[in-house]
Amino acid sequence: MLADVGSFPYNVVLLLHLFSVFVAFAPAFVWPILRVTMRKQGGAVLPEQVARHIAPNNLVVHGPALVLTGLFGVLMVLLSGEAFAFSQTWISTAFLLWFLMLGVLLLGVVPAERKAAAEGETPGPDARVNMFGGMLHLLLVLMLIVMIWKPGL
Repeated sequence: MLADVGSFPYNVVLLLHLFSVFVAFAPAFVWPILRVTMRKQGGAVLPEQVARHIAPNNLVVHGPALVLTGLFGVLMVLLSGEAFAFSQTWISTAFLLWFLMLGVLLLGVVPAERKAAAEGETPGPDARVNMFGGMLHLLLVLMLIVMIWKPGL
């Protein structure tokens, strides 16, 4: 192996792993709050106008950040020496959750946000955006549980 847990290369990859998580999931928490606030306040800027500007960012920024999150995680396992192995239950579970997150983002959130941005404030697309956003929140919580407690280790 190239390094061990706690070594400089491992810590650099850990930093990149955590940073990519923040980039990937920040909008999943900020955007729903912003949308609700804008609806309550009314005003000149409508939520669907903002959605038209935000929706493309999922494929340009957030999707790639989520992909990088998983790739940095794989690199961390490779750099961990004998501490972690791909055969461990928590790493297999993390892979499953990561693939589910990618699926929800790319096959759920992105199409629903595009439709919501195109159609305006129809309840259908907005409800789907909320549903898929909630799924991402749940998957993130499950992933954090797996990362912290490492079941099967």
